[in-house]
Amino acid sequence: MQLVESGGGLVQAGGSLRLSCAASGSAFSINIWAWYRQAPGQQRELVARIQSGNGATNYADSTKGRFTISRDNAKNTMYLQMNSLKPEDTAVYYCNAQSIYYPKTYDYWGQGTQVTVSS
Repeated sequence: MQLVESGGGLVQAGGSLRLSCAASGSAFSINIWAWYRQAPGQQRELVARIQSGNGATNYADSTKGRFTISRDNAKNTMYLQMNSLKPEDTAVYYCNAQSIYYPKTYDYWGQGTQVTVSS
C-alpha cells in the first residue's frame, strides 16, 4: 500500500492548513488512520487517530480543539484540518494506516509533509 500526503507548507501563527493522505495499491482495507508528527530532535508523536468503521477519534492533548481528523472511505483518503496553528506545531507530518487481519497488523507510512508555522 502506498500513502501519499499533501497540503503541508508555511503558514503564520494562527493560520490554517489542511493535510490529505491518499492510499492506493492494496486490497487490504484500512481499519485505523492516523497522523503523526516529528519535530527536529524530537520523537515521533501521535497527533490524531480515526477508526474507519465507526469514525471514532482521539487526539493528542496539544491538538484537541484545534485539529480535526476525518476520512472518506470511498476515496480511501484521510484529512487533517489544522486551525489556530502555533510555532510548536512545526514538524514533519506523517500519515499512517493500519490494516488488521487477526493476528497480523499491517502498518503503512507516508513519506511525510513539512508543516512550518512562523511566529
